[in-house]
Amino acid sequence: MKRKVLMIIIAILLVGLLALGGFYLLHDKDKEKEVDSNTPKPNKKVTIIDESSNSRPIAVMIDNSEEARKVQSGLQDAYIVYEMINYIDGRTRFLALYKDKEVDKISPIRSARVYHIDYVLENDAVFVHWGFSPQAETAIKTYKINNVNGMTYGSDNELDKIGNNSYFWTANISSINKSHRRFTSTELINKAINKLNYRSTTDKNNLLKYSGNEIDMKSKDNTKEATEIKITYAKDNYIDYKYDSENKVYKRYATGIEHIDHASNNQITVKNIIAYKIKNNTISGDNSSRQELHNIGSGDAYFISNGYVSEIKWQKDCLECQTKYTYQDGSEVIMNDGNTFIQIVPINETIEIS
Repeated sequence: MKRKVLMIIIAILLVGLLALGGFYLLHDKDKEKEVDSNTPKPNKKVTIIDESSNSRPIAVMIDNSEEARKVQSGLQDAYIVYEMINYIDGRTRFLALYKDKEVDKISPIRSARVYHIDYVLENDAVFVHWGFSPQAETAIKTYKINNVNGMTYGSDNELDKIGNNSYFWTANISSINKSHRRFTSTELINKAINKLNYRSTTDKNNLLKYSGNEIDMKSKDNTKEATEIKITYAKDNYIDYKYDSENKVYKRYATGIEHIDHASNNQITVKNIIAYKIKNNTISGDNSSRQELHNIGSGDAYFISNGYVSEIKWQKDCLECQTKYTYQDGSEVIMNDGNTFIQIVPINETIEIS
């Protein structure tokens, strides 16, 4: 009888111990879950560029006239695109940057202006263009810019794209002016870099930093929704961006018409937009009304991404210095993983966001 009672007591104790152990085990798991939920997720790998790569960027001058847009190719493949005024009438050109990416068609290649050199230098890029203004020619020589000039290495023969000494070709499209039919590719430019013994690597940091995880734009100060953006360079030259919430990109329109990248025949889309205004004026004595930009200094800007806009600051301390983009509290603006258009707008024009 005593033995039976003892066995019952032992059994009760074992059940109690097991129950207590289970309670602590479950409690510990709950604590683990709580810790996991509060632990920041590791940053996903950025896909727009390889941030660990030391490959030197290629910066290409691309025309943006109405006729040029009939064959404009390669803009969608650039990781950064600057758009700046070219003449007093508000026509613009692009400086498109490529890195570690094969792009078969980039066009139409056009001539450089002196202020484009500033943005080539801030990216330590090899500069690709077809001709230059007198001021740009002087700057290229003064700053010893590694450049590939279509006036020297281009051809009017489309077949020369497979030649040994030509790194551009002129497409055979009779309906379009020859100056808007200049093409190149990253393969040809890399051949030029090797042939001309230009440096192919850089020790300069990327201009922009990126987040592989989507940035919570709503948490930033001075932020509001931004689903439609209109940027005016002139009365008859303006850009619209309309937010595509499903794909989290902005669709680009040029003077009210879908802006098409003819390499893919798709409308151009943009993940990040930086827009700000700076003073410009016509160069004294320039019969072609070429412009100069007063881009050394600082001012207000907008960072637009994922359907929101934040008021930020820009600062460029010297010609070759990288432009810094910061929030109002001084922290650096980090881009969402995707391409970025930097819209540098004349001081007297408008940037409308709604």
